[in-house]
Amino acid sequence: MVVKWKWWGVLIVLADMVFIGSHRQFIDSVCTVVIKGNWGNLLKVKNASAFTSSTIHQVLLQLSLYDSGIFHSFPFFKWLDSIPHYSHSLQCSWAMIHILTEHKHFKTAQNMLEKIANRDFLPSPSVLSTLVRTHDNPEVNSQVLSWLVIHYAKSKMTHDAIQVFEQMMLHEVKPHLHACTVLLNSLLKDGVTHMVWKIYRRMVKVGVVPNMYIYNCLFHACSKARDVERAEQLLNELDLKGMLPDIFTYNTLISLYCKKGMHYEALSIQSRMEREGINLDIVSYNSLIYGFCKEGRMREAMRMFSEIKNATPNQVTYTTLIDGYCKTNELEEALKIQGLMESKGLYPGVVTYNSILRKLCQDGRIKDANKLLSEMSERKVQADNITCNTLINAYCKIGDMKSALKFKNKMLEYGLKPDPFTYKALIHGFCKTNELESAKEVLFSMLDAGFTLSYCTYTWIVDCYCKKDNMDAVLALPNEFMSRGLCLDVSVYRALIRRSCKLERVECAEKLFNQMEGKGISADSVIYTSLAYAYWKAGNASAALGVLEEMTRRRLMITVKLYRCFSTSDASENKVSLLFWNHVVDRGLMSRNSMNKIQQMLIWRNPHT
Repeated sequence: MVVKWKWWGVLIVLADMVFIGSHRQFIDSVCTVVIKGNWGNLLKVKNASAFTSSTIHQVLLQLSLYDSGIFHSFPFFKWLDSIPHYSHSLQCSWAMIHILTEHKHFKTAQNMLEKIANRDFLPSPSVLSTLVRTHDNPEVNSQVLSWLVIHYAKSKMTHDAIQVFEQMMLHEVKPHLHACTVLLNSLLKDGVTHMVWKIYRRMVKVGVVPNMYIYNCLFHACSKARDVERAEQLLNELDLKGMLPDIFTYNTLISLYCKKGMHYEALSIQSRMEREGINLDIVSYNSLIYGFCKEGRMREAMRMFSEIKNATPNQVTYTTLIDGYCKTNELEEALKIQGLMESKGLYPGVVTYNSILRKLCQDGRIKDANKLLSEMSERKVQADNITCNTLINAYCKIGDMKSALKFKNKMLEYGLKPDPFTYKALIHGFCKTNELESAKEVLFSMLDAGFTLSYCTYTWIVDCYCKKDNMDAVLALPNEFMSRGLCLDVSVYRALIRRSCKLERVECAEKLFNQMEGKGISADSVIYTSLAYAYWKAGNASAALGVLEEMTRRRLMITVKLYRCFSTSDASENKVSLLFWNHVVDRGLMSRNSMNKIQQMLIWRNPHT
């Protein structure tokens, strides 16, 4: 420690030389002291301000030119770091990382980079751009920035990884192949498949040659997007390049084809694998079995199961078959597979139990479902949201709301949180039993939990009030939202008005519309179209046309999707509907493209009109 302070004393004295000689001479003098190790007893002086980030940065760069580069610069860097209240600037740390990298001390450089990587400002484009420009060695820049991409991608900081990658492209720094692979994998995990293709195109543009790992990332992206055409293009590209797909490639293709119900194509991949001497593994078999089970083709699924060779069926294999049999209403066969599974020393997990539980509940066998739940508990298989939601929904369907709520409480005991399905099942159940106040309480709890309500959720409430001929309660709903401190926006009125119009309660819809405008909330295309269509069906053509005129004035358009919400297959309404949509077309409330699509639909539905 004495040596350290002696060294610092020397530097403080040298700092005064800034006032006597040039800045260059000062840096040269500091380097001389560090290289010679001449740390005599020098007097302390008043000025130590010369040791700025810029000065230390230049000293480090100059020291790196002596001997093998790091024998002087790195000890000096570490010594500075040991001084109380001193902290290296980003510029100095970046310089040291570059010096270490240039002299092949990769591990030390990488560790140092990871320590500074999480500084808030490092990934920002302006900071990175400045740092990249301070060092013009393209090989070192490529190595350091590639490490940074890998660090951010592995740390689930994908946005930061992309920013570093973009700066590399901007400064024409070629990324390492491994960095590209890690980044693509990170994007796939985040489900950002469109960025996978963007990154891929840019890496190829700067000269990165893709290997099978990269291609497998691309196949995975195709599988996630269910893009068969692009996957087949990639396979043809591999064939043209003479690159041999591996087991991962083929498994991804089999899985994609099976998801799309393309069994022939999936089996053709199996044949290709066999021709190339690649054995199917259990992942390959599981995908093929899943494809057949998904289509309800249990005979083919079992045949594939019996043909498994060079692989051992696992929990996924048996669970897929059990789920397949449950969906084809063959519960006894599903239970036989469960027995076979257990005889092989594999025990059902929560996914397996959920499949059987769902089937029991569908069949109304609630007692058996509860027995199965007890079995899960005995075997220490933790129930999940699907388990609880299945039973809650089953009780709601038979109107046993007491048991449904009991299971909701059990859900909380298990440490699980109700999700949108839980709330919707309870709302629907209370609406079925005409317990509207309870339904509303659950609805408000759902909103308090941060979930949004769908149109069907409002529909159940409005329908119940309509059956009771209590539309005043519907009119009071928006004020209830406000009284509970909940956000009252256009989505609430959209659902209430749309449903009231559908139920031909035009007067209620009208009052809701006026109430909404009184609160300063502007109506959208859905609300105006709902009102216009409801007026038209009620025989009030002038009111309907007035609403359409208002839409024209506000430049609100009707899309094909919106049209489909109002179109009907009821022959008695076809002529009424056709006249209404003709008025819509005449007022230019649809784009030319939407208009053509709607006219084609109308012609198809009404070929004789």
